[in-house]
Amino acid sequence: MRTLISSAFVSLDGVVEAPGGESGYRNAGWTFKDMEFLPEAYGIKGREQEEASAMLLGRVSYEAFSAVWPDMEDFVQYKAMPKYVVSTTLTEDGLVDNWGETAILRSLDEVAALKETEGGPIIMHGSASLNRALSDAGLIDRYHLLVFPLLLGAGKRLFSGTDKDAQKLKLVEHEAYANGMQLNVFDVVR
Repeated sequence: MRTLISSAFVSLDGVVEAPGGESGYRNAGWTFKDMEFLPEAYGIKGREQEEASAMLLGRVSYEAFSAVWPDMEDFVQYKAMPKYVVSTTLTEDGLVDNWGETAILRSLDEVAALKETEGGPIIMHGSASLNRALSDAGLIDRYHLLVFPLLLGAGKRLFSGTDKDAQKLKLVEHEAYANGMQLNVFDVVR
């Protein structure tokens, strides 16, 4: 079974909305506004590209990332990597042609089936709504969380508010940086 990894920039209060400056959100760009840039704090991003064998995205994140990532040197390893977009509305003509092989999955059952295939880890970036659904369905195996030292209040959250049984996590890696950011890598305990 393939490992599904959720990778997210998250505020201390769990908000993941518009970390890079996407419009329409009051605190857009919170990952770089008034935050000292420390390259070592983002080392996990390079490791993710090296270790992953496929990428999973929700439609909104796919549309945002596919507009810029294909031409970015920082994400060059993702270009050739197979991508899977979970969407009930996206059509084939909505896929970009300069970002490698991309398939559309229509349900969480199709994500579960993808995890059953041969291959290495699948990395998921952004995709807040998809993350909540996959987490609630027990389909995420690992979390790579870059936690930023700020409280944003309102905004899309990484985890749902669904009333459910506790899900235990095991901290497998942790690093704190001089700018207050923290890397937390958790495996889901089954």
